[in-house]
Amino acid sequence: MRPEKQFITNEYIARLNSSPFFLIVDYQGLGVLQFTELRKRLAKAGSQIHVVKNSIFQAAAKEVGIADLTGSLNGQLAVVTGQKDVAATAKTLKNFRAEFDKPKIRFGFLEKGRMEAEQILILADLPPLETLRGKLVGLLQTPATRLVQVINAPAQQLARVLQAYSEKGA
Repeated sequence: MRPEKQFITNEYIARLNSSPFFLIVDYQGLGVLQFTELRKRLAKAGSQIHVVKNSIFQAAAKEVGIADLTGSLNGQLAVVTGQKDVAATAKTLKNFRAEFDKPKIRFGFLEKGRMEAEQILILADLPPLETLRGKLVGLLQTPATRLVQVINAPAQQLARVLQAYSEKGA
């Protein structure tokens, strides 16, 4: 492999190793202004998009231990990687596609497990990670709150009976 290609391959290897996910999109038909807008929106979601040469990306993916992508990489493709929430990135891509009818989501990998386009669109419909965490904490706190209410109930009932008795006697 020529030194220039090896340098680019190493760059993709570093990106794949530092990102818990990557999504492959077909950007054919996107103009420069639309692609720039997509970059801006993905940056807000904590992700980046890079146009890739299929053979170089396939070599990089193989190097980091991702399943063989032979046959999956064809056409004008870009790879989306990020450090944050994959659901927010998927939602950004889905909303952008609804607005401009491009790019087409092809497939992706989350923690080295392959996801097809349909699964990525399901991820896009999930609420943000912070919301899910809040709901989980709420669910975990609910049993404790109910337990405290049950434990305190007899004491509260006794206090009401004593108060009613004292008011009746007065």
